[in-house]
Amino acid sequence: MTIEWHYTAKQSLGILSVAGYLGREAAPRLTGAVGWALARGTGPVVVDLTQLRGWSAEGQLAVTDAARRLADNGRSLELAAIPADGSLVPGGDCPSVRVHSDLAAALAAHGMRREDAEGLQKWRTDGWQG
Repeated sequence: MTIEWHYTAKQSLGILSVAGYLGREAAPRLTGAVGWALARGTGPVVVDLTQLRGWSAEGQLAVTDAARRLADNGRSLELAAIPADGSLVPGGDCPSVRVHSDLAAALAAHGMRREDAEGLQKWRTDGWQG
């Protein structure tokens, strides 16, 4: 089982929405999506987990690795709508990860509304249903 992703870029903010189950098999796909975000945007990357059905310990490690990779490139990772089955427990060497209750809260923290994200540059996997 893998994940599907959708990336929306605004001048100073990226929104990476992830759907499916983030387990060991899906971790490389998340790594690829973060690489896509690094190459096509600036500023923080909000990872919207609204459509994520759950994640394993390996999936959580992939998220903390993404936070490190973004930090190494002068950017930060933020999470919106962490799955109810667990919270992210980053390692001691992981950069700070800001957590928002949902995507609307994450956007508001950056002075945006959901409508502001419409019409921006977008990329997605072929299976994205959102």
